[in-house]
Amino acid sequence: MESKFYQNWHLAKTDGEYRVTEFEWSIIRFYEAFSRWVTTTGSVLTDADIKFSEHLILHVIRMQNRPKSSATIARMINRDDIPNIQYSLRKLESAKLIRKTKEKAGKIFSYSVTEAGKRMTDEYADIRSDLLLKAIGTISNIDERITEMTQLLGVLTGIYEEMARSAATFSTP
Repeated sequence: MESKFYQNWHLAKTDGEYRVTEFEWSIIRFYEAFSRWVTTTGSVLTDADIKFSEHLILHVIRMQNRPKSSATIARMINRDDIPNIQYSLRKLESAKLIRKTKEKAGKIFSYSVTEAGKRMTDEYADIRSDLLLKAIGTISNIDERITEMTQLLGVLTGIYEEMARSAATFSTP
């Protein structure tokens, strides 16, 4: 893209900066679209006031059909705000989609899906397969492209995490 299109943008002074900035904004738009998809689809399946993060947490708990602690859930979705995750867990528990059990040793609690949670996640998976995966399947070479994008996003996640640690050590003059 010619510089005249982004010459006044503080985030993109060069072609390379423009490409990275466009990529970042694409991620933001994708995240918002993904959030809307998950929330809208989930709202078809329950009357409970379940937000995007609660839907994600419910699916994470269901993964491999094993109970998970709040710390494990946080690690799996790359979050460090345990109090907010615990709030979401309480919402899911009061909606009767998950159950809380105390580990045999210590003060750790684990969470697992209830039968209602299992039904909801199964129905979500059915809708996802019928609508979303069919639409995605129309993209040429999608399997290879998704694999490459997943690997790229994994590497970039590591870079952004490292740069966040580096930025935390900066101080303004």
